[in-house]
Amino acid sequence: MSTHPWIAKYPAGIATEISEDRPENLLELFNQAFKSFGSREAFENMGKVLTYQEINLQSDFFAAYLQNEVKVQKGDRIAIQMPNCLQYPIVLIGALKAGCIVVNTNPLYTPREMEHQFNDAEVKAIVIIANFAHSLQEILHKTKIEHVIVTELGDLLGGLKGKLVNFVVKKVKKMVPAYSLPTAKKFNDVMKKGARMKYTKPDVQSGDTAFLQYTGGTTGVSKGATLSHSNVVAHTFAINNWFKPLLKEGQTELMITAIPLYHIFALNVNCTFMMHIGAKNVLITNPRDMPGFIKELKKHPFTLFTGVNTLFNGLLNQPNFNEVDWGHLKGAIGGGMAVQDFVAKKWEEQTSSPLVEGYGLSETSPVASCNPLDGTHRMGTIGLPISSTQLSICDDEGNHLAQGEVGEICIKGPQVMSGYWNKDNSGVFFEDGWFRTGDIGQMDADGFFKIVDRKKDMINVSGFNVFPNEVENVIADHEKVLEVAVIGIPDKKSSECVKAFVVKSDPSLTEDELRDFCEEELTGYKKPKYIEFVDELPKSNVGKILRRELKEREAAKNS
Repeated sequence: MSTHPWIAKYPAGIATEISEDRPENLLELFNQAFKSFGSREAFENMGKVLTYQEINLQSDFFAAYLQNEVKVQKGDRIAIQMPNCLQYPIVLIGALKAGCIVVNTNPLYTPREMEHQFNDAEVKAIVIIANFAHSLQEILHKTKIEHVIVTELGDLLGGLKGKLVNFVVKKVKKMVPAYSLPTAKKFNDVMKKGARMKYTKPDVQSGDTAFLQYTGGTTGVSKGATLSHSNVVAHTFAINNWFKPLLKEGQTELMITAIPLYHIFALNVNCTFMMHIGAKNVLITNPRDMPGFIKELKKHPFTLFTGVNTLFNGLLNQPNFNEVDWGHLKGAIGGGMAVQDFVAKKWEEQTSSPLVEGYGLSETSPVASCNPLDGTHRMGTIGLPISSTQLSICDDEGNHLAQGEVGEICIKGPQVMSGYWNKDNSGVFFEDGWFRTGDIGQMDADGFFKIVDRKKDMINVSGFNVFPNEVENVIADHEKVLEVAVIGIPDKKSSECVKAFVVKSDPSLTEDELRDFCEEELTGYKKPKYIEFVDELPKSNVGKILRRELKEREAAKNS
């Protein structure tokens, strides 16, 4: 590789490098927050508030339970599978305090997806919301999970309210399918027991793994990005530099957290970074309930807001959007998928605050670049590299290309993972350590980066990665399917959606039958929105299905 990549110019007031004087690990980072902000409100959900001091104490209880009852050893993996609720930060921080590696898991995963992830990570224990415990029941015997802890949404709301929420969720809304996990422990019982146990701080080094953050792979097999304590601490300090134009000394920021904490964006921007600066997180359990979301927003003088394009667009289209007091909002940051220009413009018009786009991956903790928050942002770009981070446009041999040329976006920085968990990492990095993102982009004369296209066939549905091979493998298992090819097509609501082209082996196969099959095997965002039955699929001379031709056909239809 050539040795002189282009390095962006930083906005005034933002340090180009992060401080060397930073915590050794996440335990130290969180402890600093607990000491500095003990009486401040840390998290709120469904009207219940927990302070930093309460989060510290309760995470100690959970850590003590893991050490004394579960008998975890440093480096054991524990899965967390629940939506945004007060239990999440307690379990997350408690697991780290016990020396565990956290495996964040989408609660909407199908049993098949859960089985793969839990076995790949060799998960020892899991904390799961009761709503999805029936899925765990199906595959538990196929895993090495020894300990199951089940929680309900209202468990930490306290008193009558907590009992009422659990009753409504289970009996009225019928959101908890029947399950049988005879050895599972109840979360509140675990916390009571942990309160009587001794917590012992483990010896955690900066290079120890903190998270296995699972992401899609080029073959469609989910892979765990290995993120160390030092990766996440460095990421936190870099984001701190970037946010400085918005933050005021001594002022408590209030962050709206609608992105689920199991997603890398919310995990390390909303949770880790916000705790570092003593902010308060308002956890939104179900942001898809837009009327309920608007009602919650009306209650809070929030100053910061993160989300994905579809969330911002959905809010803007609510009839009572302007009933929310947007006067305290300093800025909103979109990630996970491209922020559409018309959404950003409309957001700024309606709220009088900017909506800027950032870019990152699970493999980069996640943020690698972001538009400046000082008013110099550029719509349609993913901004500039954050502090201590370099982005470069490279060719297939790893040579750095000139500004304006198109190539693969590659990243270097202290927040970049060491590799994928128990996988062959050849080809993931160039020889001198540049991480290959698989995204195609270019850099303009001022160092702003733009994504031009996807190098691989990955489909981006509302910020979640969907790989065609995985969906194809599922559909191909149907006994009446001969061949299948999956592509992403543009979608106004979710940026892209999944379309499947299917060749039947049995003429009796219907679209409804195939959709019912996918319903059982695929998470919602991976299910095909469109299914087209075809007589044959385009193929190369060696028999490889040509997705490119299918994309060209779709584009021609809409031109």
